[in-house]
Amino acid sequence: MNKIRTISKTIKKASKSFKAVLICGMRQVGKTTVLKNACEKDRAYVTLDNPKDLLMAKNEPQFFFETYKTPVFIDEIQYASEIFPYIKMITDDRSEKGLFWMSGSQQFGLMQNVTETLAGRLAIFDMLGFSIYEREGLGDQQEPFLPIQNVQPKLAKKDLQETFRTIWLGSYPEIAVMDDESAWQAFYGSYIRTYLERDVRQLITIGDNLTFLKFLKVVAARTAQELNIADIARNVDIAPNTVKNWLSILEASGVIYLLQPYYNNALKRAIKKPKLYFTDTGLCAYLSEWNTPKTLEAGAMSGAFFETFVVTEILKSYYHNGINPSLYYYRDNASVEVDLLIGADGVLYPVEIKKTSNPDKDMVRNFKALKRLKQNIGYGSLICLTDRARPLDENANAVSVWEI
Repeated sequence: MNKIRTISKTIKKASKSFKAVLICGMRQVGKTTVLKNACEKDRAYVTLDNPKDLLMAKNEPQFFFETYKTPVFIDEIQYASEIFPYIKMITDDRSEKGLFWMSGSQQFGLMQNVTETLAGRLAIFDMLGFSIYEREGLGDQQEPFLPIQNVQPKLAKKDLQETFRTIWLGSYPEIAVMDDESAWQAFYGSYIRTYLERDVRQLITIGDNLTFLKFLKVVAARTAQELNIADIARNVDIAPNTVKNWLSILEASGVIYLLQPYYNNALKRAIKKPKLYFTDTGLCAYLSEWNTPKTLEAGAMSGAFFETFVVTEILKSYYHNGINPSLYYYRDNASVEVDLLIGADGVLYPVEIKKTSNPDKDMVRNFKALKRLKQNIGYGSLICLTDRARPLDENANAVSVWEI
């Protein structure tokens, strides 16, 4: 089922200003589909998943570009870093914009090659799975989220059960709009096997797939928590340095997002540990063995999954509009915490996230602690399961997750 993807307009706009455009993201998030749908009729297409074309790109790059002339869309570009110098030469020799469109399933190594050879010539965008706007066919209407006082809802609200079904299904296009929940196990089981065999083994040598799978499960069980490397190492029975290495693989391949703590000179003590979030709640649910929406909603991790869902939806609203957001969480030396700070134009906008349908002003009381930062603090929001947007005090409101 074709859905309007917010990033489509971002790609077309960037292609008018840059000679090359690169879309990075996890497997199965729809990179190939969105780029193919945006392609002009004269743009050639080649995927380096094809062994014949991959060998040509690696061993005969000049002949490769004689075969696939610009404008061209090169899919799975990470498999052949050998062609980046040739892309550089072509972009240097030509004045046209939008010569190359590229997609990559992981950024480990890829980004180093890109920055070394194509700096200033390339627009790079991150892509995640379907946003809630894209699921509803309103991807062209999604804007970067900021808390505002007067909310104008565009999406139809869903009740608790429907919301957690959306969270449980996940955001991969193939599964997100599927009516048959029986395919869920098979989809994610296949996804994990493909990820282990193709992406992970390309990046590191793993002696035992089962150990890495255990690591994935342990990390999934800690979504929306402060990262504790020693705790993960103990639970998987691997060295802390191995945990760091494997976490970098998850981050580079888009499986996790690390939300950094906010710090400035006004804080006496810096909280150094980031918070960890899975970028797809369906994959996280599969790995942590929540096998139905009902058990997920009623289980001990329901609040963590709701928070993960909200954070990743906010991420999508920026990424898919071509913006790398300034997102942080706040925690001071008195353990006062604010779930999310969004930085924009010199202002910090606070966001609290609660799985509740009965919000009250006490839930945003920690926003007052932000005064000590000596920064401009904007209007704040409590994102929850309320049936409608409502003010909590003069500086914050409660909004439904379907209103962000």
